[in-house]
Amino acid sequence: MATEIVEKLANDIKDAMRAKDSERLLTLRSLQAEVKNIAIEKRPATRELTDEDALTVIARGIKQRNDAIEQFNAAGRPELSEREAAQIVIWKAYLPVQLTETEVRDIVDQVIAEVGASTKKDTGAVMKILMPKVKGKVEGTLVNKIVGEKLQ
Repeated sequence: MATEIVEKLANDIKDAMRAKDSERLLTLRSLQAEVKNIAIEKRPATRELTDEDALTVIARGIKQRNDAIEQFNAAGRPELSEREAAQIVIWKAYLPVQLTETEVRDIVDQVIAEVGASTKKDTGAVMKILMPKVKGKVEGTLVNKIVGEKLQ
């Protein structure tokens, strides 16, 4: 289970312990636990945990925290909302450099041309090829929005 992300996470946990940064340490341990849970789920399978698996966990965790922020704000709990936002900042450090909207549009155009898509019915075929190319580099909602605009 020695992927680049897992190793960086372990080193960052050690650094947080040395610095006695309890909030950061708690957040990093939470991330590590979620990544290890994926490894445990895949144990019966023959393949090892990959950085792609870790990126999936991170993206899902960030999305969950964004949802929690909305709920905390709606409930009038800004202190909890701020804590979730701080955790998102820490988790985002493990994501690759994010693509700009222009870069995503260029990739979408390439995939649409590659697939020969022209209508909204072709969205599934486009997304099937597109998502592995941009996984962890951009939010799926943005990709879906752009593909929807291009395929009307």
